[in-house]
Amino acid sequence: METTGCQSDPREPNRQPSGTVAAGARLAVCVRNLHKAYRNGNVVAPVLNGVELAVERGQCVYLAGPSGSGKTTLLSVLGCILSPDDGEVEIYGHEIAALDEAQRIEFRRRLIGFVFQRFHLIRGLSALQNVCVPLMIRGMSRRSAERRARELLEAVGLADQATVHPQNLSAGQCQRVAMARALVGDPELILADEPTASLDARNGQEVMELLRRLTTQEGRTAVVVTHDQRIFRFADRVYWLENGRIANAT
Repeated sequence: METTGCQSDPREPNRQPSGTVAAGARLAVCVRNLHKAYRNGNVVAPVLNGVELAVERGQCVYLAGPSGSGKTTLLSVLGCILSPDDGEVEIYGHEIAALDEAQRIEFRRRLIGFVFQRFHLIRGLSALQNVCVPLMIRGMSRRSAERRARELLEAVGLADQATVHPQNLSAGQCQRVAMARALVGDPELILADEPTASLDARNGQEVMELLRRLTTQEGRTAVVVTHDQRIFRFADRVYWLENGRIANAT
């Protein structure tokens, strides 16, 4: 089995909590001996059992494996949604466990963009308005937010659909809007959970080609959870999870 951890990384991360990349952080993601279990009363269900993972900046990495292997849980930990029970998780040189809840929310807002399986678009808003939402939450003016949102819709090939609502878009178009929304705040790290699961083969290929192109051209890092082996060719690395651990990498 190939070593996927980052114990040998010699950098000294800046642990000041902020929505910025720590100076000298050469890895986007560094996970060491990560453990996570779900608890329901006295019942404990281990999900992650000592995960080791290193993702370089600018890589597009896929997490694959059977249902229940811990892929989405790992993605949620990387996205600062779940806290690990044990182990270390560094995102761009910041130790996530060192952040309090408010700092974690700000870190996630500034540094991480999410692409969800079922899009999570707001039906009452147009494509343009959906993409604007993260920027307006940050306090950006409507005019500036709309200008940036139009740029992203053009980048994903939907400039002519800006005023259309999600219920009138195809599944592939909805996923493109969701990708534009994930990118509109210029995140360093993009996390995608089964982004092609609701798409047919052609739309799935197009969406992943787009994600790969955006990461390559703009130097972003992407971690994608997927069962879809048809899109493996767009990944720099594919890590296979079994029983809460990374079994191999290709």
